[in-house]
Amino acid sequence: MVLMASPSDTWIKEYNEAIKIADDINGMISGKGSLPSSGPETQRHASAIRRKITILGTRLDGLQSLMSKPTGKPLTDKEMNRRKDMVTNLRSKSNQMASAFNMSNLANRDSLLGTETKPDTMSRTIGLDNSGLIGLQRQIMKEQDEGLEKLEETLVSTKHIELAVSEELDLHTTLIDDLGQHVDVTDSHLQRVLKNMGIMNKHINGGWSCMCMLVAVIGIVVLLVLIYLFIKYL
Repeated sequence: MVLMASPSDTWIKEYNEAIKIADDINGMISGKGSLPSSGPETQRHASAIRRKITILGTRLDGLQSLMSKPTGKPLTDKEMNRRKDMVTNLRSKSNQMASAFNMSNLANRDSLLGTETKPDTMSRTIGLDNSGLIGLQRQIMKEQDEGLEKLEETLVSTKHIELAVSEELDLHTTLIDDLGQHVDVTDSHLQRVLKNMGIMNKHINGGWSCMCMLVAVIGIVVLLVLIYLFIKYL
């Protein structure tokens, strides 16, 4: 609720500015649901909300300080108590919005971890005082820590599997290298055997040629002898 301020009432002006900042924060938190769960735009939006929450906290501290050192005419006890209640209520609203914002971030972390989706964060804060909000926030942070521990265990297990697969691949690579070496040795032996068989084949072919020539010569000699004998006895 915005209050009408006199030109000399600095406290009312500061309070109105704080109310405006609180309304901006509330609208930004409500608009956060339309953004993706992660990404540069979402990070910029979250940073702007944190900055606004910090500024609001500073304004509230300033309002508290102004009440202890009022300027202008003295305030009545009734007006002082009214202003204290206004600051208390606005600070409570600020704490609620900060807790809702933090739990919204935790809910986004839930979705990234693949854990169960939580109810609407703003509705969970309804009816809680400051201590209740702090307790709820600690409870959710504890649940998130447990989720991160499970995620860490999964990552460690995955790393062990990756190492086992890597060792298996190294073993297979070694076996393939050994098989390649055996194939090279076998191929070398085969080439040597083929070479020896070629040499033997040349020797065998050369031997058959000599035998054929010898038989041909003997045949010619025999033929000449038969011709000579035939001419002689005619």
